[in-house]
Order: sequence, then C-alpha cells, then structure tokens
Amino acid sequence: MSRKVAIIASNGGLFDAYKVFNIATAAAAADAEVAIFFTFEGLNLIHKQAHQQLPVPTGREHYMDRFKKANVPSIPELVQLAQEMNVKLIACQMTMDVMSLKKEEFVDGVDVGGAAT
Repeated sequence: MSRKVAIIASNGGLFDAYKVFNIATAAAAADAEVAIFFTFEGLNLIHKQAHQQLPVPTGREHYMDRFKKANVPSIPELVQLAQEMNVKLIACQMTMDVMSLKKEEFVDGVDVGGAAT
C-alpha cells in the first residue's frame, strides 16, 4: 500500500515552518511519499533570504533561547533534511506570479506548479 502525504504551507512564520517540516520529515521517515505545496506567505519557508529569518509570533520571542538549548535544527537545516528525505517542495506558480517572485529566489530543488501538482 502506497502512503502519500500532502501538506499545504500557506503561513510564513517560524512556528509555521517548524510544524510543516516536522510533519513532513516524520512522514518521510515513516516511508510516506511527501509533498509540500507552498503558497502565499508560505513561500517564505523556502525563499533563499526569507527562510533565514522567519518572524516569531509576538510575545513568543523567549522560545528562541529554548530552541537553541534543545538543539532544535534551524529552518534551513530542516529544509535540507526534507530534501535529503525526498520530500517534494512545490512553489505555487499563481502566488509567485502575483508576488512577482522567480524560481531563482527559492532554495535549489524546488518545483513550481499549480494546486493540481
């Protein structure tokens, strides 16, 4: 039986990124075929510049020290791990067009497609 997991990433904050990549890598580790569709602010999670400094929810800044103490990987590290685990990363073409974004602005290995992809 083939197991497939599709995740939609439409929010672009740090906590959103951890949710998306934790679920994706856990599913991939369980031998599921995983794809993440990034749209709207979710594109920040795979944007070469933006994913380096994702916003932290107001009032939750104190978690940053806790992430470091717990040796939680950074988002760029989780993106790389997901790719090594063959998680398919798909940037929404429509959103890219609306926001005037180019494929070159995203991490290497990202596919571009529509929701049907």
